[in-house]
Amino acid sequence: MVKLLPRALLLALVGFLILGPISNILIWAFAEQWFFPAKLPTEWGFKFWERVFRPRAGAMDAMINSVVIALLTVGVSMLLAVPAGYALARRRMPLRALVMLLFLLPQAIPAVAVHQSIGQIFYQIGLNGTIPGVVLVHTLQGLVFAVWITSASFAAVDRDLEAAARDLGAAPFKVFTSVTLPLALPGLIASAIFVFLGSIDEFTGTFFVGVPDVQTLPILLYTAAMQGNYQIASITSIFLLAPSLLFMVIVERFLKADVAGKIGT
Repeated sequence: MVKLLPRALLLALVGFLILGPISNILIWAFAEQWFFPAKLPTEWGFKFWERVFRPRAGAMDAMINSVVIALLTVGVSMLLAVPAGYALARRRMPLRALVMLLFLLPQAIPAVAVHQSIGQIFYQIGLNGTIPGVVLVHTLQGLVFAVWITSASFAAVDRDLEAAARDLGAAPFKVFTSVTLPLALPGLIASAIFVFLGSIDEFTGTFFVGVPDVQTLPILLYTAAMQGNYQIASITSIFLLAPSLLFMVIVERFLKADVAGKIGT
């Protein structure tokens, strides 16, 4: 019993760190009145949910924009990542490690500095305040997951299976579509999900490139929080949290150990 106590305390601490903020969001989402020094809301209800869904509130438009931008970002990212990932995994390329490292640069540099610079460039060429501009800046962030996971997915495919298909007379393109692509598909799906989640949660890129013409859920969340509308911010957070939890369960199923072990190699 004494030996189990440290593990139980550690598990409780981890659970508090994970579930504590989520619990606070859920409480604020249904709180109609909550003033100091009350430990819990004095009035509960759905009044603020009704406000969020009003047409003039803009939440539904922001949700549609977020989903459309995320889907377009997935399309553009995978269109670039599939050939790039295949080439990095299956072709002998000089400075391959450097090329892989280049895709990490947007993550290594502070996001505010990167997106502010991109916003200035996009303003000069007329992409500021447009959905295509927001999609491009989201794609810059999404390519990190797309290329690295896609490359690992193709690297995990057994080359002997491809060789067997060629020995049976299959052309290279037929081998790719019939053998390589289906076997790499679970990793590609996981890559697309990561890109989707990164895009739908992206704030700084949308703020510097899209505002005020393109409104998304993270922008709405930030605006509500800055104005002290914690109920509105919490409800928006739930809309952002729900797909993240769902898709992470799907990723855990598709992103197998042999693929994950080859990421970055």
